[in-house]
Amino acid sequence: MGLAISTGGGLAALALLAPLTRRTDTLLALQDLTFQLQEVVLASRPAPPRPGDRVLSRSDLPWLQQQLKTADLTWLPRAEPLGDGRIRYIYKRRLDDPALSIAQIEDLRRNPPSHEAERAAIADLLTMLERVGVQVVIGAPRKARAAGEWEPSARTLRLRPDVIEKGSVEFARVLNHEAIHVAQSCRHGGLGARPRLLGLSMVLDPISQRHLEDPVYARASPSEISLEREAYANQNQLSLGPALLARECPAPGWRPWAPPAAAPAAR
Repeated sequence: MGLAISTGGGLAALALLAPLTRRTDTLLALQDLTFQLQEVVLASRPAPPRPGDRVLSRSDLPWLQQQLKTADLTWLPRAEPLGDGRIRYIYKRRLDDPALSIAQIEDLRRNPPSHEAERAAIADLLTMLERVGVQVVIGAPRKARAAGEWEPSARTLRLRPDVIEKGSVEFARVLNHEAIHVAQSCRHGGLGARPRLLGLSMVLDPISQRHLEDPVYARASPSEISLEREAYANQNQLSLGPALLARECPAPGWRPWAPPAAAPAAR
């Protein structure tokens, strides 16, 4: 019998709210835009990307999927001979995954998951986000510790660069979570609107509940917590994000958005 050691874990698929010194226009710091909503909704295009950002579109899918495939390999158990005839297995697992038995580890090594479903969902999400006019950016979010961030006034969805390194499962969850926030904005009038609940399930699994109970949410308003609860509760339904975008964010006469010539080059 070998010795199984699990390492890693806690790879959260969601932005955590850092304490705020002032109100911002990102998702978790919503303003009352009741009297400004119309001009925000009618914004013609996303904000230009910041220096160091990489705008992610459907044309980048081959690159992204190769990066994710490479990252997925790091989740496979690694065998280390101990020199006395025993073998030690080392593997990463997420907080919501159970520990593996030796038999399960050996089976996982022989039959690694393909994660084709997650990568297909990512492709669908990127296609729909581009279609409705959302700019998806690989770049540092404004909020510290955020894995993903939806900024309605900029029509920009940000993903922290190291989310790619966490593999297909985590990337799909983060992107789907933020897509739900985009649909929440569309429910209130358009991409530039402050989000509104969609009426989805609010039942959380224990890991998601722990995220919302983190002290970093202490200054979040009840409405902000409700929006996060709805996204958390449904982020694992990877087919839901594209369906919500199609329903809540119609884009008649859609054509691909191209950044203005003066915008900083994506890196």
